[in-house]
Amino acid sequence: MPVPCRSGCGRNAFMRRPKTGDVLCKDCFFLAFETEIHNTIQQEQLFRPGQKVAIAASGGKDSTVLAHVMNTLNTRYNYSLDLVLLSIDEGITGYRDDSLKTVAQNRDDYGMQLRVLSYQELYGWTMDRIVGEIGRSNNCTFCGVFRRQALDRGARLMEVDCVATGHNADDIAETVIMNILRGDTARLRRCCDIKTGSKEADTIPRVKPLKYSYEKEIVMYAHFKKLVYFSTECVFAPNAYRGHARAFLKDLEKVRPSAIMDIIHAGEQLQIKGTVMKPVRGVCGRCGFVSSQQPCKACVLLEGLNRGLPKLGIGKKSKGDRMVALQEQQLREKAHLVKNDF
Repeated sequence: MPVPCRSGCGRNAFMRRPKTGDVLCKDCFFLAFETEIHNTIQQEQLFRPGQKVAIAASGGKDSTVLAHVMNTLNTRYNYSLDLVLLSIDEGITGYRDDSLKTVAQNRDDYGMQLRVLSYQELYGWTMDRIVGEIGRSNNCTFCGVFRRQALDRGARLMEVDCVATGHNADDIAETVIMNILRGDTARLRRCCDIKTGSKEADTIPRVKPLKYSYEKEIVMYAHFKKLVYFSTECVFAPNAYRGHARAFLKDLEKVRPSAIMDIIHAGEQLQIKGTVMKPVRGVCGRCGFVSSQQPCKACVLLEGLNRGLPKLGIGKKSKGDRMVALQEQQLREKAHLVKNDF
């Protein structure tokens, strides 16, 4: 027996929303999904009229849906935003090179300017080469750190006012779980912020319009809208620590669908005791980009790669300092032996 749409539009329901449990027809689902994102943008005051906004585009479902919805809402509600696409090519053969074709399709579909920056161009390394040096145990650390800074570099080159990323509710809930398990109090509170950075702090702000959108609903929206996106998982991702948090969250969601939002709201309400030491965000003295340490993590990782010490930036700083000291001592001893030979 057909079930009527919960909105009262007179049409039969087509699906049940994973987030709310409401039974809706296809058109009402589209409207509800888009309206929730619009309300988030308005309530959190993510944008101002006339701003140039870079959409971090990877070609995946999240960034593809974000580009489509931002383009739709910009027209429907007259945001008066100048939307552009910013993509990062990590240099992963068979993955990123294919997904960038989807980004190019978004560029053509929405008439947005596209800028692609590569790790090779910015750092002189590709992820394929980095994995060859470090192995598959810590490769996501390099990729995540370099990618975050690459977005900052690209945003500065494009002279945008802010960067919109496709982080969804599942992503943020997973990050909360990861930071709890790691005891990372600094990132635990910050990961729930819908807007980070500011012009006053000399950093280009980043916003998360999809913060309260469930991953399942993003997939459903992309599927029913017939959006073209790249769905292949990164070849290096199966070993990522995040995968364990994701599996745990999916198990929770099966029992309690509201668990995703519950975890996010819990993270938003967390307060760190005043006696706890918290890193202060500033600017790296080497590269000039935002950092909570000197030098920044990207510079330390890059230095390790260039020195032939790929694990230099992995783990505690004291361990890295010992590795550098040992290498310098070995170089001095080698130079001394060469000098004695002559």
